[in-house]
Amino acid sequence: MLLSVSFLGIKENKKENICKLSNEKIDFLHVDVMDGKFVENKTESLEELKKVLPLSVPFDVHLMVCNTLQYIEEYATLRPYYITIHSEIDGLLKGIDLIKSKGIKVGISINPDTSVQKIIPYLPLVDLVLVMTVNPGKSGQKLISNTVNKVNELKRIRDIYKYHYQIEVDGGIDDMTIKMCKNADIFVVGTYITERMNYEKPIEKLKQSLEV
Repeated sequence: MLLSVSFLGIKENKKENICKLSNEKIDFLHVDVMDGKFVENKTESLEELKKVLPLSVPFDVHLMVCNTLQYIEEYATLRPYYITIHSEIDGLLKGIDLIKSKGIKVGISINPDTSVQKIIPYLPLVDLVLVMTVNPGKSGQKLISNTVNKVNELKRIRDIYKYHYQIEVDGGIDDMTIKMCKNADIFVVGTYITERMNYEKPIEKLKQSLEV
């Protein structure tokens, strides 16, 4: 399993705690970007973000925005490992091409009410498919159980057509729900880890849960 940890829930001593998080056994820092239009909430600016982001862990950037091309240009300056855009926005192919032109791996995301069928034409083009297991825009929500079917469907399609995309899940992941999503490759986890003082213990518990 690969673990991508969202720091959206960290409100106090942000720089110190994100640095502490980056020193744990995680694979990515998950950077949630919200514009207040595609989703209700809005995150801080890129300039503010740069003040608190350590450089020791690769970034997994998730753009929950309407003006995708502008945000791709901005967040490409972080040199992230992935930039993921939503399949629900217009100009999806332009966004995919722009991310690739930056030498960054490209992801597409589907909301809980978006079917896998909608993104079938794009699957050969992408490096990652992010399945939202909650409605995007807020941390601390409970996983919507029927979204797990999309994870299994995406794995089946990948196996049949030999596609190379990774499957990522985001929302409501804890030591119990992670078992439901065992066919995923990357697990985005937020408050289950960050609401605790000791980040190491919940991280170890997540990994142990998949081994059972």
